[in-house]
Amino acid sequence: MSDFTDSLEKIILGVPRGILQSPEDRERTAYHESMHALVGMLTPEADPVRKVSIVPRGQALGVTLSTPDSDRVSYTREELEAKIRVSLGGRVAEEVVYGKITTGAESDIQQLTQIARQMVGRWGMSDKLGPITLLPSDGAGPLLPGAGAGSPQTQWLVEAAHADVTKLLTEHRDRLDGLSHALLAAETLDAPDAYAAASLPMHSAEPAPEPVPAYSLT
Repeated sequence: MSDFTDSLEKIILGVPRGILQSPEDRERTAYHESMHALVGMLTPEADPVRKVSIVPRGQALGVTLSTPDSDRVSYTREELEAKIRVSLGGRVAEEVVYGKITTGAESDIQQLTQIARQMVGRWGMSDKLGPITLLPSDGAGPLLPGAGAGSPQTQWLVEAAHADVTKLLTEHRDRLDGLSHALLAAETLDAPDAYAAASLPMHSAEPAPEPVPAYSLT
């Protein structure tokens, strides 16, 4: 299974890059990825964390691998909100730990914006708008004014998730520090080591592989 996972990562992310990062950038990446992982560990509706790494691959400086325990054909509103919170983890870590934000969360923000937009405009998951569709089936663009990525409903959804993640980091800063320091030392942590470094129990005793993993990239 370890060989299978390594091969899958090479296909999706590319081979590891031998780039030289400054100690400051390396530490920032460790906190970024550790916060993604920590939010996933502490959010019941999130997919279990399988691996965390700060080894650069492709365009990414680090990666957090999370996969569900079984094949999925649909997601609940709570599970989608969990995906948004996990995606926000890296940016919130920058805000709280360093007091400055960088371009490192670009792919995360793209991902969470797309999820929030689909929730509001396609899947009828907005309390204010109700169960109506405002986007075409492919989600390519709005049919009605205000249904775009910057609509108030989408912003409210993301802002609420941002507040939740900021509160979670404040309450569990010691776990974030522990996980980040372990990641800096090992560079890659599989699930047992990652959960242990965060002083948290494993999500499940037997993590099940999923053929289509969900990655959070720096």
